[in-house]
Amino acid sequence: MNILIVVATSDELLREQFTDCEVLISGVGMIYTTISLTKELIRNNYDLVINVGIAGSFVEKFKIGDVVEVVADCFSEIGTEVGDKFLTPTQLNLEIKNTFFTERKTDLNKAIGITVNTVHGKASSIAKIRNRLNPDIESMEGAAVMMVCEQFNTQTIQIRAISNMLEERNKENWNIPMAVKNLNTEIRRFIDTL
Repeated sequence: MNILIVVATSDELLREQFTDCEVLISGVGMIYTTISLTKELIRNNYDLVINVGIAGSFVEKFKIGDVVEVVADCFSEIGTEVGDKFLTPTQLNLEIKNTFFTERKTDLNKAIGITVNTVHGKASSIAKIRNRLNPDIESMEGAAVMMVCEQFNTQTIQIRAISNMLEERNKENWNIPMAVKNLNTEIRRFIDTL
């Protein structure tokens, strides 16, 4: 099976464990990810694209270090603010697809994600996004990979490890090394089942 692993930064993937796969370091964020993955899928065909990385959790059911499979993701910021309301592309009658789904492929806990340009780190903005979309986790790349793979008719899966809870920004509460270790263990386990 021809597999491409897409990860935003080299710090999130222990590459020596994945010599049997192609690896694309896409860069952080939806724009860099969209551009780099599109260029890669124009040049090469893959049976599966595995999007991996760390994420923040909105929900207490996911603890720091947990690894999840994201089965739905959206670009949470596409829309219009009208006073205190947020209008989605559908509410604005815009033909913009901003929510993407994949079939579950692992026995990991499933999660609903949002893809953001700005990571949440303020109580008021966290409360607003919880009220509006009620997501489980957030990343800066997930929906971009799903969108590009859909356009190229390529199977994809998104696996994320929780590095922090979404709260007032406090990096002392984060555990990126544990998240990266657990993430890589689960990616390897998943690939070995294919």
